[in-house]
Amino acid sequence: MDHARQAADLTGDPVWRLGEFVPFAGPNLAAVRQAASITDSVASDAIYPLVSNVSDIGVDSFQPVNGAIDLAPLVAAQPTVATARTVLSSAAADARGIETDGTVDLISEAVGKLRDSVIEADGLIQGVDRAVTLIPRMLGAEGDRNYLLLFQNPAELRSGGGITSALAQISTTAGSVSLTQQASGSDFRYADPVLPLPPESLALYGDRAARYVQNTTLVPQFELSGQIAATMWADRFGVQTDGAIAFDPVALSYLLEATGPITLPTSGVELTSENAVQFLLSDVYAQFEEPSVQDAVFAEAAKAVFDRVSSGDLDAGKLVSALTQAGDEGRFKIWSSHPEDQAVLADTTLAGGLPISGPNSSGVGVYLNDGTGAKMDYYLDTAVAVQGTSCRADGRPTVRVEVTLTSTAPADAGAVLPAYVTGGGNFGVTPGNVKTIVFVYGPDGANPDEPVLITDVDPGLEGAEFFSGRDQNRLVAGFPIELAPGETRTVAAEFVAQTGSSADFFADITPGVHPTVYSTETRGGFAGCEFG
Repeated sequence: MDHARQAADLTGDPVWRLGEFVPFAGPNLAAVRQAASITDSVASDAIYPLVSNVSDIGVDSFQPVNGAIDLAPLVAAQPTVATARTVLSSAAADARGIETDGTVDLISEAVGKLRDSVIEADGLIQGVDRAVTLIPRMLGAEGDRNYLLLFQNPAELRSGGGITSALAQISTTAGSVSLTQQASGSDFRYADPVLPLPPESLALYGDRAARYVQNTTLVPQFELSGQIAATMWADRFGVQTDGAIAFDPVALSYLLEATGPITLPTSGVELTSENAVQFLLSDVYAQFEEPSVQDAVFAEAAKAVFDRVSSGDLDAGKLVSALTQAGDEGRFKIWSSHPEDQAVLADTTLAGGLPISGPNSSGVGVYLNDGTGAKMDYYLDTAVAVQGTSCRADGRPTVRVEVTLTSTAPADAGAVLPAYVTGGGNFGVTPGNVKTIVFVYGPDGANPDEPVLITDVDPGLEGAEFFSGRDQNRLVAGFPIELAPGETRTVAAEFVAQTGSSADFFADITPGVHPTVYSTETRGGFAGCEFG
């Protein structure tokens, strides 16, 4: 820290600043001064306070002891972490602004390393700040809370992940967590929507999301899904929850890395990180024919893992890694009914919102909803390719989104799989086939003077159907796809983004049973585009 301060002092005097106007030497001197100033600020105002005041907080801080997490160190760390986040955010912005054109290689490389390090540190401290802010509140540091757990089944896909098979209420008090109520997803059915849906959501997805708790994640905005599920829970049990949390068997398999194997009392099955997905999303249907029993197995598995986690009998490091991986993959989402908490979650993967475009990236969405009416998505493989294809004469970039679906179902799936898995033809789909409704969302188009456009739609087959719509300020192209066992089909939509949109595109994708094969590239022809 002393060296950083000395460097900042030496490069900040008037003589040094005057030298910055000298040809050739000037850009080098300016870059060194800016780098020294940033290093000094980060060392003095972020790293030193963090090391001095919160260095004792680590992954072990999130491991329950005697059924509770000690929240006091997390609460005490909040001011220091918040200050460090402000400092690092400013430093990252300043580092991005250092001009290295005309500097020697030694300086430009050093600036590049500093920029990368500060930007990485900024991202890390944002996560830490959210954690020390949200975790104490959610675990009852400021008063008891209740949350609704939604256990999703991606073998029957919904935009937000999968059909809700089981639910549970958890209560938190001063760091302790208890599971107080469980229910099956089939217990919640309403003739009329429990909440009014936005007109755009209603046009694209119908009203089933607000009539069946199993369908709450038909819409790809988890904030809306959480509100609907909480309303249904309050209607049935009279409990106003403070939010909703969703996860799926793949996320549960990650948690089992932290907890170790768990034996399910009813079936006697030893659930491990290796067999959890296959058992819960495939084998269970062969062993238990009654849907209510299947839902009970889901609930039992969720409770068993929850009990192990809340007891503290686990590897805390692996727990944090499991939750991080599940969050990054969209398998772990949180909605809070408290506006101050929801504001902290906003723009993170945990919030489960539509992709947001910013100065450094442009987001598109690929959301999948089951059309089979059964559990055939266990056999669905997905690949998504996002391609920046060209720059129009008006300076607006175009992006093409290709979605490839493949059925890996056995050739005789219609004969050998249970009707509960194939749907038995009850929804007009040939038993053994997989039907999926693909929704492709274009980039954010908030500027009414430059509306986002759909310039090309490829349904993958001659004469195949497609539809279009709008959700908030994004255009949507939709494709119904039915695949026979072993069949593959690719659909695509091309959108025109707004001037200034980033050429670095990313996609928010419905998490399925199997990982999505994802690729992105920027093709030639972008010269002249006015990127952000």
